[in-house]
Parts: sequence; structure tokens; C-alpha cells
Amino acid sequence: MEQEAEPQVEGELSRDLAIISDDSMRHELETRGYGEVDKKRFYLRPFESLYLLFYGRLKLAKSGKAIGFESMLQVARKYDDDVLTKFLIYRDLRIRGYVAKEGFGFGTDLRAYDRGRFGEKASKYVVFGLKEGTQEKIGALQKKVAKITQMGKEPIIAVIERRGEVIYYKVSRIEFPPNKTAEPAVF
Repeated sequence: MEQEAEPQVEGELSRDLAIISDDSMRHELETRGYGEVDKKRFYLRPFESLYLLFYGRLKLAKSGKAIGFESMLQVARKYDDDVLTKFLIYRDLRIRGYVAKEGFGFGTDLRAYDRGRFGEKASKYVVFGLKEGTQEKIGALQKKVAKITQMGKEPIIAVIERRGEVIYYKVSRIEFPPNKTAEPAVF
């Protein structure tokens, strides 16, 4: 699948956010599913900045000094230990043609829009990441799945392998009806 060329963007780093001042750049980014607006400022989240820096589409500076991918990663880690996990999932979703935005607070999560549906419909998926080898209690996982399902979204687990590859698992909640015809076991 051939992707459209990503826009060339210039931004100024404030904390861990890339502030985009140019209105034409802002419009271009918004139409492609990037960025957020807060207090009339348009900014890119750290994982979005890392994505655009990774592909050479963002020129980021702080006080006139250029910020590259590694420097941005160090800055972002000060605010979020899981920023690399978010970046890896975000990059993989973008490569696959999905638009992803900040999630709903289930840990390392993103909400993803069905391919070609960004701006038309609400997000379809909530993707939350787990690093390979990380233990997750089944009760906590069940609660996440239940909340995501109640929101009308499809829960997806993104497992980040040690090499940085992402494997997705669709999760659903199943309730088994009681078996009324079974005879109790006698010992």
C-alpha cells in the first residue's frame, strides 16, 4: 500500500510537546489526523513528534537549537516512561494505514480509526500496549476489556517484541451461560 507523502513540518519544543505555529502546516497535519488543540495552541504529542522525526518530516527546535529523534526521546522519557512503546505502536499503526490518537487512559493506549474513516466516524479500536515479558494480571485485563467494550470500541492488545516488532491480538469478553442440564458430579 503506497502512502501519501507526510508533510514537512517545523515546530518549537515546549516541555515534551512540539508547538506548530504555521496555520497551513497545522491544517495539513489536522487533515491527516495529527495533533491536538489546547488553549488555541496546536501541538503534536511526543509519539507523533517522534514518528515525524524518525521519518525526517519534522524540524524541531528549542531556543534555536535543533532537536533530533534521540534528543526528543530523552526529553519525552522524562514525562512518560512508556513513550517508546507508544511510538512503536503508533508507527506500526500509521504504516498499516490507520490514524491513531491519544487513548482513553488505559495505560499505554491509543485509539485507532478504521482505515480511511478518520474524520468521518469515531475511533473503532482502543489499542493498548504490553512489552514482551511484561506480566499483566488477568483481572486488570478483564476490567480494561470490559470498559473498552462498554464504550463501543474493540479492544486490541499490541505486544511489543524485544526487537520492536508489534503483534496485535483482538480481545473479546465471553460469558458462558450456566449449564442447567448438567448433573452435579458425585464423588
